[in-house]
Amino acid sequence: MSWIEWLEHHLLACPNKVFFGMECPGCGMQRSIIELMKGNFVESLKMYPALLPILFTLVLLGFHLRFKFRNGAKMLQYSYIVSTTIVLVSFIIKQIHIFNP
Repeated sequence: MSWIEWLEHHLLACPNKVFFGMECPGCGMQRSIIELMKGNFVESLKMYPALLPILFTLVLLGFHLRFKFRNGAKMLQYSYIVSTTIVLVSFIIKQIHIFNP
């Protein structure tokens, strides 16, 4: 069994979905990461559109902490705003789609 297969069989349950029966804004991220690790970029984006911007933000943060970019803080702010906006918009669209199939 490969590492990716092991991850597929050991996904964590979303507490929000378990207790309230409703997905949270982060639901789908684990499966999206697995699809990205498999090389399925389109499936990963369909599953959780904010994954790549979030990963970009984290990488940018790491580089900024290490190399102290001149405008790094401002770039991080914009990247965070874009990532958060994508999370919220995709969550709202998902909720509208669930309640109005």
